[in-house]
Amino acid sequence: MSNISNLAYIHPDAIIGNDVTIEPFAYVENNVEIGDGTRIMSNANIRYGSRIGKNCVIFPSAVIGAIPQDLKFRGEETLAIIGDNTTIRECCTVNRGTAAKGKTVVGDNCLLMACSHVAHDCILKNRIIIGNATQLAGEVEIFDNAILSGGVLVHQFTRIGEHVMIQGGTRLGKDIPPFVIAGREPVTYSGINLVGLRRSGFTNEQINQIQEIYRVIYQSGLNFSDAVKKIEQDFERTPEMDLVVRFIKESPRGIVRGYL
Repeated sequence: MSNISNLAYIHPDAIIGNDVTIEPFAYVENNVEIGDGTRIMSNANIRYGSRIGKNCVIFPSAVIGAIPQDLKFRGEETLAIIGDNTTIRECCTVNRGTAAKGKTVVGDNCLLMACSHVAHDCILKNRIIIGNATQLAGEVEIFDNAILSGGVLVHQFTRIGEHVMIQGGTRLGKDIPPFVIAGREPVTYSGINLVGLRRSGFTNEQINQIQEIYRVIYQSGLNFSDAVKKIEQDFERTPEMDLVVRFIKESPRGIVRGYL
């Protein structure tokens, strides 16, 4: 049994799972699916093309699935997908996709804090935290376990790697490789995310190798291409090494610079 207020508007074609709570004055359009156990709070707005997973919580005044803020959008059929166990706080906005990718995705076990914005065609993986008032432009990609503190501004097409921590108020226009902290003005590499890695169960051996890899990248005097070659030649092949090397090689914007 679901607990749906008579004061909520729910389009008759919306698909509502079991044990869903929809509070008074929430708004649910057609072509919407809401998974089992999810709670939609008062004044939340779930627009056309939204797919909400199981056991999510959508707080008041959040808007999921509004059309993109992109002048190239021509009304094409696209989605805004929210994974399971994700919390979306007050006044957060997640726009649906455009023809570029066809969908905007926020993964499982994420937390989007108040007044944050996820623009069209962004892909957020799992266990990501987006701080208050952080703004993601279109087609940003964020990998597992990344944390963006409050007031971060992310340029379109930017990629942010696994286990990254972004300091509050940072402006990002370059890719941020895995396992690091980035911040300052202009943004620079600020060391590896030791606290985050330890909390995630990385061993001392794994952390030491990551530190040595980033010493080569940022402190050896080599350009990034030569640093990657040296890492591939000199370091033991591990999942962490492969992740860093692959991220840098696949970076169309280039990665963030080191200390000024």
